[in-house]
Amino acid sequence: MTVSAGENPVKRNFSLSGQAPLEAVLFDVDGTLCDSDPLHYYAFREMLQEIGYNGGVPVDQDFFVENIAGKHNDDIARSLFPDWDFERARQFLVDKEAMFRKLASEQLKPVPGLYKLKKWIEDRGLKRAAVTNAPRPNAELMISILGLSDFFQAVILGSECEHAKPFPDPYLKALDLLNVSKDHTIIFEDSVSGIKAGVAAGMPVVGLTTGNPEHILVEAGPAFLIKDYEDPKLWAALEELDTK
Repeated sequence: MTVSAGENPVKRNFSLSGQAPLEAVLFDVDGTLCDSDPLHYYAFREMLQEIGYNGGVPVDQDFFVENIAGKHNDDIARSLFPDWDFERARQFLVDKEAMFRKLASEQLKPVPGLYKLKKWIEDRGLKRAAVTNAPRPNAELMISILGLSDFFQAVILGSECEHAKPFPDPYLKALDLLNVSKDHTIIFEDSVSGIKAGVAAGMPVVGLTTGNPEHILVEAGPAFLIKDYEDPKLWAALEELDTK
C-alpha cells in the first residue's frame, strides 16, 4: 500500500475489540516508550542556536512539534537546511543524536504505566516489536535503558525500509517479521507521522499525548488518545478486547 509522504490518511474509527484475537502489539519508541521529546527538543534548541539558526533566536516548542517531532532525520535535515549540502545537514543531525544519547543516558524515564502494559502483553503471550524512525544507536540505547531489550522480538527502523514513517512500510515490515495479521495487531504511537503510518498500514493506533497536542494527533486518525499507559480509557479498551 503506497501513501504519499504528506498525504493525510483516511480517518478510521477503529475499535480495539475488532482486533480479537490479538496476536501482536507494535510500539514506536521516542515519546511512546519514554518521554524523550523534551530531550530531543533541548538538543535541537541548543545546537540550532549555536549555529545562529533563526537569527540566533531559540526555536520554540511549536516549531519542534511542526518541523521535527516524529520525522526521519533525513527529512528533518532537508527541511531545516534546504540551502546546505545534504551531507553537511546530515552531519548536524548525527551530532545532535550524540548529544541526545548523552542526555538520555542520564535522564530517560519510561512513560507511566509502561511496565503494567508490558506485563499484560507478556501474560497473554503476544508478539511485539518496536517500530521507529530513530537511528539504531538511539533506539537500542533507549530500549536498553528501559530494560526492554529482551521484551521486543524485533526492532524495525524507518531507515531500513524503502520509506520511513509517515509511509506504512515500517509497520508492514513488522507484520512480516512477526508473521502476524494486521487484523489482529494494535499500535501505540505519539506523533502525527507515526499515527499516519499505522493507519495507512491498516491497523488501529492508540495515540499518546506525551509530546504533541491532542488536536494535531486527532487529525492523523487514531482509534483514541491516552495520556499514558495508566489511562483508564486504555484499560477499558483492553478489558473489552480480552472478553472477545
